[in-house]
Amino acid sequence: MTADKAHIIAQLQKDLLPLQGIKKAAGSPLDIGWGAVDEAFPNKTFPIGAMHEFLTARPEDKAATAGFISGIMSALMKKSGAALWISRSRTLFPPALKYYGIEPHHIIFVDLQRERDVLWAMEEALKCNGISAVIGEISELSFNSSRRLQLAVETSCVTGFILRHEPRHINTTACVSRWRITSLPGIGEDGLPGVGFPNWKVELLKIRNGKPGTWNIGWTAGRFRSEEGILTSITRDARKKVI
Repeated sequence: MTADKAHIIAQLQKDLLPLQGIKKAAGSPLDIGWGAVDEAFPNKTFPIGAMHEFLTARPEDKAATAGFISGIMSALMKKSGAALWISRSRTLFPPALKYYGIEPHHIIFVDLQRERDVLWAMEEALKCNGISAVIGEISELSFNSSRRLQLAVETSCVTGFILRHEPRHINTTACVSRWRITSLPGIGEDGLPGVGFPNWKVELLKIRNGKPGTWNIGWTAGRFRSEEGILTSITRDARKKVI
């Protein structure tokens, strides 16, 4: 590819990303500490002001995913505002958020009885540009519902997370990304496996205008760490199963 063609493609991507719900972060890019993982994202930075979907099948995966999201939230909340965590049956232990650098009183927890109420509360919260993030725990998410949430964040630039535990249907949604997080054996200070710092297998199943992949990411010393050199792109067939 010639330099002129590469420049044209780069300019087209820059112009089209905002039209597809991915805006360039205002000010300095969000530094999450993922290293080479950032190469998978458009603009080479985690998309903020967008909806991110997380799938879980087991209770332990749900707990691991909540921890992973908390790590992302920690970086988001350093830039601006508090966050909301909305659920129907909350299992999160608020004091545990301190491990991820989040003061529990900076999170507003909303506990509701029905999933449709969770979706409504999420949509209303995502319209408020005075907060940094909104997390919602639900099982089912229709395309129309996800589209409403994505439209809300495109206006407010708030970042949204959907934690879908044991969904009956893995359908197409309007979310910018889809993830699956599973826990791996913890890594101790001596580098030996066992009880130690959180360690996750992170699967980016889809990412709009990005590159899906799989990584080993852990949390130590108050930030993420990624294992360089273990990135593996998921196959086309695997992507078709989850998109």
